[in-house]
Amino acid sequence: MLIFFAAGLINSAFGFGQALIAVPLLALCIPLRQATPLVVLISIATSGMVVLQDWRKIHLRTTGWLLLATLPGMVLGVLLLTHGPQRMVKAVLALLIVAFSAYSLVGQAPLELQRDSRGWLLGCGLVAGMLGGAFGMNGPPLVIYGSMRRWHAQHFRATLQAYFLPASIVGMAGYWFSGLWGPAVTRNCLLALPVVLPAVWLGRMVNRRLSGEAFLRYVYVGLGLIGVLLTIQAITGQP
Repeated sequence: MLIFFAAGLINSAFGFGQALIAVPLLALCIPLRQATPLVVLISIATSGMVVLQDWRKIHLRTTGWLLLATLPGMVLGVLLLTHGPQRMVKAVLALLIVAFSAYSLVGQAPLELQRDSRGWLLGCGLVAGMLGGAFGMNGPPLVIYGSMRRWHAQHFRATLQAYFLPASIVGMAGYWFSGLWGPAVTRNCLLALPVVLPAVWLGRMVNRRLSGEAFLRYVYVGLGLIGVLLTIQAITGQP
């Protein structure tokens, strides 16, 4: 319950990070085969709450293009999971994320998109799907795109959660057909919901107080930490 409160708070405040925080910590308490679908199931509830709260802040067209590219990306991700060099892919991804974060924090002119770019949308959506299918972490490419578009904190949070909601539903359908969504996952989800709901509400309060360059700096730092975590996983061979 403590893990989900912390993960839900950060996810609601910044729009991403729930799986990256919850899955490694939950894996210390319960089997990974339960932890991953449990986090995805909880994310349906949290994303649904955010969408209901702030649907007016969602960039609907952006979300649609990202989801369109994500679906074939998930197929490629599953193929990568079953046949590809996972540690090498994860290491390359980690280096790219750390490099982007460092450049954005210390560079004189961080990358910026003045308007939506179809190429960037499809590219980020495709890579997000690949990472989701292979490692269960769609977020980093979406965060990079949102930061380049200089979304405000409220738009950042709402748009990413509008993406995660249908993506998580598709993911849970896959877990159902593969037999990974069992009674233990449902029971733990029901136990966690009483702390997740106030965490989402509190995270929304934090999000409303974040704005401008300060919010983007938090995003870049968060991306950098994700890159470091991925580097450690690639070196140690952890899932």
